[in-house]
Amino acid sequence: MRTALLGLAALLAAVMVAATTIGSVGIPLGDAWAVITGHLTGNVGDLDPVSDQILWQYRVPRVVLAALCGAGLSVAGVVLQALVANPLADPYVLGISSGASVGAVVVLTAGAGALGGLGVSSAAFLGAVASVAVVFALGQHRGRLAPTRLVLAGVAVGYVLSALTSYLQLRANPNELKSVMFWLLGSVAGARWEQLGLVSAVVLTASAVLVLYGRRLNALVTGEESATSLGLDVRRARVGLLLVSSLLTGTLIAVAGGVGFVGLMVPHLVRLVAGADHRRVLPLSALVGALYLVVVDLLARTVDSPNELPLGIFTAVFGAPFFLWLLRRGRTLGET
Repeated sequence: MRTALLGLAALLAAVMVAATTIGSVGIPLGDAWAVITGHLTGNVGDLDPVSDQILWQYRVPRVVLAALCGAGLSVAGVVLQALVANPLADPYVLGISSGASVGAVVVLTAGAGALGGLGVSSAAFLGAVASVAVVFALGQHRGRLAPTRLVLAGVAVGYVLSALTSYLQLRANPNELKSVMFWLLGSVAGARWEQLGLVSAVVLTASAVLVLYGRRLNALVTGEESATSLGLDVRRARVGLLLVSSLLTGTLIAVAGGVGFVGLMVPHLVRLVAGADHRRVLPLSALVGALYLVVVDLLARTVDSPNELPLGIFTAVFGAPFFLWLLRRGRTLGET
């Protein structure tokens, strides 16, 4: 386990550094390393100004944000699949993505004044929180959080919010519609250093909390009666896991848009290799998810260079064949 974590961490660091050198303007690896180490040590006096601006102001923030989003969405996917006992659950099954989409699309089509001056990210986060609150209220039965009811409430709320998003798109002009579609499919192109502090704090803190819940998640997936017999307060555990994973997902959607399939595919991929113990699955999923989305972002900005494609196109292209492969192996999703 420790060897796998260290190996993945080293591979992730290497891929992140390499990703900063590739783009419409190629940067030698030595120059990239000099810029990164120069800023980390405060020695920036001898850096090439062009390479410095391209790397430190644009590429490094987006690579870091891609890694954070991949890690956070993967961890949230693992937790939600255990929480609702559904292998098809992902961070968007509870209507979080749909709520964020409504908030973002309102600002993109009607302007910041439509929501009291909120920007796209703030409006998206507010929409995500509002949708989770509604789903949480509808998902309770006799004061207890019911997994099946929670999923059904999430699907219903998601459809209603998706319909509202579609209506707003119909009223948008062509320029607005392009921005809306790009946001809905996800992108880290707008990454800025000033937003990474909050995102990093949320992802690292929430992921650490969820990893510590690994043993409780193992008990939770055995069934409510078994978990209770093991001394787990099932209701309190479910509420806490839902709140933390929803906060994590809402924060990431707010800054990167609707990046789909990551929280659905990566947990299954990790379980195929590492088994079902959440104490292993959670940290491994974080590293694999980070590595995966860094590579996907690299493809998104180089396949059709100098144009850039949304992340959701690539995550769907890779995700759908993965599940078809699982079916071809004769494994049901619930067995992975």
